[in-house]
Amino acid sequence: MTTLATPISDNDRAMGRSPRAGISDRSLFALAVLNFFLADARDGLGPFLDAFLATNGWSAMQLGLIATVGGLIGLAATPLCGALVDGSTWKRLLIAVPVVVVTVGALITLLFTNEVVVWTGQIMTAVVGAVIAPALAGLTLGLVGEKMFSHQISRNEFWNHGGNFVSLFATYFAVTAFGISGVIGLMIVTALGALAATLAIDPDKIDHKVARGLGEDKGEPGPSGLKVLFKERGLIFLSIILLIFHFGNAPMGRLIAQNFAIELNTPFRTTAIITGVAQFAMIFVAALAPWLIRRFGLSTVFIIALIALPIRGVLAASFNEFWVVYPVQLLDGIGAGLLGIATPVAVERILKGTGRFNVGLAGVMTIQGIGASLSNGVAGWLTTEGGYALSHLVGGGIAAIAIVLFLMFRNDIAPHQQANKS
Repeated sequence: MTTLATPISDNDRAMGRSPRAGISDRSLFALAVLNFFLADARDGLGPFLDAFLATNGWSAMQLGLIATVGGLIGLAATPLCGALVDGSTWKRLLIAVPVVVVTVGALITLLFTNEVVVWTGQIMTAVVGAVIAPALAGLTLGLVGEKMFSHQISRNEFWNHGGNFVSLFATYFAVTAFGISGVIGLMIVTALGALAATLAIDPDKIDHKVARGLGEDKGEPGPSGLKVLFKERGLIFLSIILLIFHFGNAPMGRLIAQNFAIELNTPFRTTAIITGVAQFAMIFVAALAPWLIRRFGLSTVFIIALIALPIRGVLAASFNEFWVVYPVQLLDGIGAGLLGIATPVAVERILKGTGRFNVGLAGVMTIQGIGASLSNGVAGWLTTEGGYALSHLVGGGIAAIAIVLFLMFRNDIAPHQQANKS
């Protein structure tokens, strides 16, 4: 088996390859394949759920309520999942089991659309799916180390969004050719692909101490107490900013999909196009992100991401023709795509040396998820009262608060370097 040697070339560094000796090419390739298949396997029906249920008689208010309640229940488990990842040496298992449960839940929802089944399936998916993101981040950090973490996170996102893009259009053609059976077949294939890739990662190459945000053992103190999470100004303000951003951003794609799915009566194909545009943009964002961070700094990447939301809201509210989904969803790819890469990098820098990376990242994800979940109910109410345009304008308008907060506390949120904490 070949291994990556040190030093590595600039090209290898740009692609996110690890400089740590002993990391096998097989494990890094398997990590890329895992991210490719997780694009579909981690979310179940994902973006198709709203459009599918909307064409089966569910109202915007019902869909907003189930997204809010299910999301909040899942979020309650997220910090516990982060702590579990920090203390566990079974990170591959913490990815494999949720993949199986999420897939089974999604398949049941496709077959039975009554309220009991849908509510149960979505709550189950939210709870077990909460462990996948911190487990994947911890596994990545444990494989490549902190120096190459930002590059590898970008590489993960590149393959994840590539997988999403392929999955969306595979769904489009599978539905056209085979109907709902095609969707079921694709879900099974992606779940099996994710499981196979997880097993292909060499568990002996995962440094579990590094995976939780501690350096290699050189006599430093052990993990900090959990109170360190509440002492870090950067972590607190990062969480608040992401809460605000996702409160405004999260419902927009769902509502656009609902609107055009009902109008065109093609839930799966319409959603595949709408979501596929955003995923296509995110592929390029992930490829450019390492260069953007190196050239302009992490703060600039955050600012670009945050500015994309108000522009997106104005565009979505101003036009009713289908063509508007292209610029609107491209902006989603830029904003959400950059934040998806910048957030774990910022958390790793803020919590460097504490041994609390995964629980810290899970905490940030919980706060941003609260914003996204609460927004679903609010957006459903706004849509009922004033139409889709009102919801888009409100969502885009609150982004100004996030931008101002970031500019005030940017040095805490996106530090260049962070000394170890005791």
